[in-house]
Order: sequence, then structure tokens, then C-alpha cells
Amino acid sequence: MWFGISLTIGVLILLLDIEFIRKYIEVFYAITILLLILVLLVGTVRGGARAWFGIGSFGIQPAEFAKISVSLFIAKYLSNVNLGLHKLESKIWAGLILLVPIFLILQQPDLGTVLVFLGFILVFYREGIIGNILLFGILLLGVSVVSLALKDSTNTFFGFEFHSHYLYALVIVVIAFLVALGVNVTTYKRYRRAKHLRIVAVTVIGLILIPLMKIGLEKIPENHYQRVRVEIILGLKEDARGVGYNSHQALSAIGSGEFLGKGYKNATLANDRYNQVPEQSTDFIFCTVAEEWGFLGSFVLFSLYMILIIKIITMAERQRSAFGRIFSYSIASIFFIHFTINIGMVIGLAPIIGIPLPFFSYGGSSLLSFSIMIFILLKIDSDRLASFR
Repeated sequence: MWFGISLTIGVLILLLDIEFIRKYIEVFYAITILLLILVLLVGTVRGGARAWFGIGSFGIQPAEFAKISVSLFIAKYLSNVNLGLHKLESKIWAGLILLVPIFLILQQPDLGTVLVFLGFILVFYREGIIGNILLFGILLLGVSVVSLALKDSTNTFFGFEFHSHYLYALVIVVIAFLVALGVNVTTYKRYRRAKHLRIVAVTVIGLILIPLMKIGLEKIPENHYQRVRVEIILGLKEDARGVGYNSHQALSAIGSGEFLGKGYKNATLANDRYNQVPEQSTDFIFCTVAEEWGFLGSFVLFSLYMILIIKIITMAERQRSAFGRIFSYSIASIFFIHFTINIGMVIGLAPIIGIPLPFFSYGGSSLLSFSIMIFILLKIDSDRLASFR
């Protein structure tokens, strides 16, 4: 049913004039914001989140369609020829377009969708709104998180005690600082001093963040599920019967597929009969694919997603309009985050937050929203020769 609805709406999109879509983008955005507010008031609770409008077994998730309206609105706003992207005011308005739905979705709460919206940082980076400083900051944040997973030991130097994970992280931060400083000196000619100060400031923040990560984790009660989940992901603890049950069962199903898999509908763990993998038709659908088709089938699936994302980026770079380019990059970012987080979640490299695998996970709202994204993208690409702005 949802496939038929998606195909019908997709055909209608291809028949529309792209200028009609652009004309009512603000209206689409306002409607989705209104729906996100209404769902907090009268929505149905599923999986601990008030994120659905439900009538019996039929449900619609507004957050899925907010991805489309935000992509269109950001593309229209940033493609304005009279907009100075270097101005602070422009950056603030672009950030607000993104932050308003993020705030409302956090109230549901739906952390998976929030992470998808954070993927728009890649779009901002491509358009020059944020510079390399942010990427350097993300690197330091990553180092701070990884430092938690390092085996701790205490060493004494000149009468002072040093924890090994702090020392390793410090070395990585210093190396990253020197690389960033070297790139700045050899590449940028203008405003070099200002960029030096930014690099120093971000590095200092990173050095402060590393011990704060450890202190913050230790402040959480030892048996609290949030701390246990973080420690399981970092490999510091195992809890196959409790909080780590989903991850343990998922990895067991994936591993049992071996190289060639057990064959279509021959899965013994990720199947409807035994139901040993939770949410195997939605968030953990990859377990079924991996068990039935093995490593080879998983590699093919990975390759198909990579081809799709690369194709979207290629389409983005050949657009003659800034609107088409920005929207295409937005869609590429959404697909990339969905794919990366979902697979990472299933194989134990990311926290279990609930995020569908595009075109695989069961769910009408996600299938419809992903289909609309692709059809709008196809419509924009088909009209690119008529665009010269």
C-alpha cells in the first residue's frame, strides 16, 4: 500500500513545475512545524516517543516529512543571490531553520531523527558557511570520546601521576593542532592571525573536553542504563542479558550468516518465528539481510548504498542552480547519516537510538519520505538545463 502511495505521489511530483514547488516551500515548512507541535499535544506514544499521528494500525510520523521541508527551505534560503553567506545574520537564520525542528523533535524525544538533522552540517560546510575549524572541533570531540575507551593505567613522571588515556588523547590533540596550524600557515594568506587564534581556542576546548568526558561518565550512577550502554559501545563492559541484549543478538545473527548466508527466508535468529532479534523488521532489518545473504550479500548492499550516495553527489555537482546543488547535498547527507548510523547501531559501533535503513526498514512514513526526496531530486535534475542561476 505504501509503495503504491509513494509511486503515485512520485509521478505527481514529476508532472509538477519545479517553480511551483519552490513557490510554496515556506508553506510546506510551516505545515511541518505545525505538525511537529501538534504531535506533541495529541500524538500517539510508540517506543517511548510521542512522534506519531495514529488511527488504529495506521500511523504517520511528521518528523520524516520535516526532513524534506527543511532540505527545501535551506536550499531556497542559501540559494538567494542577494544573501551574503559570510554575514553572521545569514548564518544565524540558516541555523534557526535547522534548530526549530530539532528542538521540537527533541521533545518527543526522537534522538535518531535529531542526528539526521545534524547531518546538514555537511551541507553548510559545502556551501562555505562553516570552515575547517568546525571539522577540527569534531575531530577533537571524537578524540575525547575515544579516550574513554582506552585502557587506563597510572604512570608517575617527576612525582606527578598521569592517566594513560589522558596522555594518549593529549598526544593526538597536539598532533592534530600542529597539522591544522601547518595547513593554516601554508594555505591561507588573509586573516591568518584570526585563524590561528581560532585553532588555539578549539584546541584548548578539546583539551578541557577530554577529562570532562571521563568525569561526566563517572558522575552517572554505575548501573544506570545510559552509562552501561556507553560502556558497552566502548567495549568497557558486557551485558548480553540486559542493556546489551539487542546488540548481542544482532551481532549473533550477523555472524551466523558467515560468508554466503543461509539463504532467503532461512534465517534462524532474525526471523518472525523465533523473534530473537528485537525490531528485526524495522531498525534491525540489516540482521536479516546479513544472516540470509552473509558477508557477500552485505557487501553488495553496502555497495548499492555507496553508489546511490555517490550518484546523488554527482548530480549535485552538475546542477546549474545553487538551489538544486544544495538540495541534492541535503538528500545525500540524509541518506548517508541514515545508512551510517543504522549499520553502526546494528554492529555495535553506535548507540541504539532507532533509525530506519532507507528503503529496507518497514515503515510507511519513512518509505514515503525517502521516495519523495528521490522524486524531487529527479525533477530538479531533469530541469537543470533550464536553470542558469
